[in-house]
Amino acid sequence: MTVSDSQIDDAILAVAKPSWRKVAFIVARAVKHIGGEFTEREDAYQIVAARIQSLAADGRLAGQGNLAKWRFSEVKIPSRKSGVYHASY
Repeated sequence: MTVSDSQIDDAILAVAKPSWRKVAFIVARAVKHIGGEFTEREDAYQIVAARIQSLAADGRLAGQGNLAKWRFSEVKIPSRKSGVYHASY
């Protein structure tokens, strides 16, 4: 079964919090959250990481550091004060 971008985004946003979390943590937890839906387990981590970068670019996640370096960067749900609203997942 193929996992849609929307399903991946939902899993990422379910794991992300309003406080900073390492991208590596979010990737691992989101893959676990999705479970066996990925056809290629190895690619699952790269796919989720790419979606994190897309969510950050769209303003649905706030990021700090180089998001391609999972252990050295962090993301969080942006605060409503910043003008970006995120619905609870």
